Amino acid sequence: MALIPFQIRFSAPILFLIAIPTICNRIFHFNLLEFIGCAFSVASSSFFIHRVVLFIYRNWVGVWLSHNIDLKSIGSWAVVTGCTAGIGNSYAHALAKRGINLVLIARSKEKLFQLETKMEELYPSIKLKTIIVDFTGGMEIYKEIEKELEGLEIGTLINNVGVCYPYPEYFIDLPNRQKFYRDMLNCNILSVTMMTSLILPGMLDRRKGVVVNISSITSKMDAPFLALYSASKAFVDKFTQDLTLEYKDRGIIFQDLIPGYVVSNMSKVKAPHFFVPTAEAFVEKALNAVGLESRTTGWVSHQLLYACVHIGHFFRREMAGEISTMGMKQLWLYGKKVQYHRSRLEKN
Repeated sequence: MALIPFQIRFSAPILFLIAIPTICNRIFHFNLLEFIGCAFSVASSSFFIHRVVLFIYRNWVGVWLSHNIDLKSIGSWAVVTGCTAGIGNSYAHALAKRGINLVLIARSKEKLFQLETKMEELYPSIKLKTIIVDFTGGMEIYKEIEKELEGLEIGTLINNVGVCYPYPEYFIDLPNRQKFYRDMLNCNILSVTMMTSLILPGMLDRRKGVVVNISSITSKMDAPFLALYSASKAFVDKFTQDLTLEYKDRGIIFQDLIPGYVVSNMSKVKAPHFFVPTAEAFVEKALNAVGLESRTTGWVSHQLLYACVHIGHFFRREMAGEISTMGMKQLWLYGKKVQYHRSRLEKN
């Protein structure tokens, strides 16, 4: 008798497959292949519609219905690293507009002072605290940061600080490469790890908090000539996804941003267009998505690019790599030309 359940489980799929052609022919008047084609069409259409509806909800409807997170309600202070320019600067202003007190962390004393002065004029109702730190340093810098943050009710952490290649380059040909490797790993990986470890315990005590980690779309695509940068951003992407799963039942919201180019000093793009938004517009969109999307490019055109990368990898992985290499090699050649002209100007 003990064998009967196994026999049923073994024979049922076979009987089902045998019966399908007869059922299809007698009831629906088409054969098995036509049935499979219809089933595939229905399944793929349902998947596409589901993704589109979800996309619309997360980008517009959810925001309109206020289903996203009110950042001020989860803590009176926010920490922004790398805040003196680009995306970090825009996060500082966007959070200040929401009435959240700010801890601004950057390495340039002069730029940090200028930002603090400007924000005191624009947002007199909020409190500001500045910490001068170079995140290319090692573990020793975090003791001082921990002391400065002690006693603050930090509800939001923006792990924005990061460094990129000055221009696309072969891994072994990077200038002063040993120092460059160390600085990039410390700034792009160690900073995210340690800042999260410093601030997360307080969030867990209150059972609420938001951590936003800035990765890059290069972490999901082939990025030759930016190998170390894209790999460091892949760490941020994976780290954030797994922490999202670890702490989703403990009141902590992680947002993993994987953007494309944004107008900034790092990207070296000066004017916005369809594929490259301003830092201000990008940040506002990303903040509106907190609580609605745990992993997002933050911008519609970047989402299209992300989809194209996935499709390219799915159908022709080798070709996708070749296309990326061709494009990045052109940027590498352009960088070499710029270097050459700069060296000539300096000599003259």
